[in-house]
Amino acid sequence: MSGEIEISIKNLNLWFGNFQALKNINIEIQKNAVTALIGPSGCGKSTFIKTLDRMNDLVDNVKFTGEVIYKGRNILDSDTDVVELRKEIGMVFQKPNPFPKSIFDNVAYGPRVHGIRDKKTLHEIAERSLKGAAIWDEVKDRLNESALRLSGGQQQRLCIARLLAVEPDVLLMDEPASALDPIATSKIEDLLHELKKDYTIVIVTHNMQQAARVSSHTAFFWLGEIVEYASTIDLFERPRNKRTEDYVTGKFG
Repeated sequence: MSGEIEISIKNLNLWFGNFQALKNINIEIQKNAVTALIGPSGCGKSTFIKTLDRMNDLVDNVKFTGEVIYKGRNILDSDTDVVELRKEIGMVFQKPNPFPKSIFDNVAYGPRVHGIRDKKTLHEIAERSLKGAAIWDEVKDRLNESALRLSGGQQQRLCIARLLAVEPDVLLMDEPASALDPIATSKIEDLLHELKKDYTIVIVTHNMQQAARVSSHTAFFWLGEIVEYASTIDLFERPRNKRTEDYVTGKFG
């Protein structure tokens, strides 16, 4: 595939205890593009993206082999600074999870953790991040209000703003719109089109129409393997694998 590569995954295998959740994953994530991961529940999509920021490390008895090459290094190496990695590769989860703090404090949290204390700088970061997440106009007069008073869709965009505030390169999104209504979902999808100009995005989705709308490349997962990886148009309109064809045409899954 053409285009600059942000992350290259080579022969990745992952086990939880004796259960092998990922099997020989090979995929190159395109820079400044949206890559969608589709497939039935439990097929390894979420496990895969949690490998990209080492979130699976938090699970007991996890082990992995292979390489995840990012910025010229294998992030699976034991000497990787995981805190720094998660600053560069951040995640938005399925259910919005704002902190029980003000809108401003949610966005300022990450920069404060990384040592920024100047109020003027924090306000500049908050404004820039909230604008980047397309929510500034809705909250600019409410920055001291609790984030928990926002709607679900607003909370999810706030979580994206909180992520942007630490200036990552890669955004991982695990079904970011699955808990939202159609209008809020549309806003998230519009936002993805804007964000890919500045970020590399990997999104897990069960909604194949959403994958078709937002992504340039799609990987189809099945039982811990990538069955097919191609441009989204090709994968949906000209699948090369019978299992992919059955999934995208609704014959199973």
